[in-house]
Amino acid sequence: MTDDLFLDEEFDDVDADCDGEAADEAAAPEPEFTSVYEFVETHLVYLYARKVAHKQDRRWCPRWFEHPEAVSRLEALWRAYESLRLDPGTGMSVWWRDHADHHMSALFATDGPFEGCSVDRGHSPDLTAESLPTEEMDDLNLRMAMSTLAPETVS
Repeated sequence: MTDDLFLDEEFDDVDADCDGEAADEAAAPEPEFTSVYEFVETHLVYLYARKVAHKQDRRWCPRWFEHPEAVSRLEALWRAYESLRLDPGTGMSVWWRDHADHHMSALFATDGPFEGCSVDRGHSPDLTAESLPTEEMDDLNLRMAMSTLAPETVS
């Protein structure tokens, strides 16, 4: 038996002309939407159509982009959509079940981020939500333990 069997010149993992990051970037698909605003205004409002005018149990604000929680939830929804739409199997079902229905229920809720707004009356800047109350943590060790900057323990 010769050592030729163990030569792996033909089986290089990375091509000499292409590094791993460049290959990942070339393989990454383009997003369907370029921003959360485009996703909401040209897709979601049609896809997730609901009667929201004159509804006491369902809130929506035409100026959704002025509500930080709404923007954060809708951006999470958009990013999940961009990822899951590529799954030809159950991707969109997972998006509806785990993402769209969950976040849209929170957004539509009467005590959600659009609490003072309505489609009928529009955006209500006077009823801005208050931040949740917190107290400063005095225990520096506990704060460090909860941080990503916590020192690693050595065994």
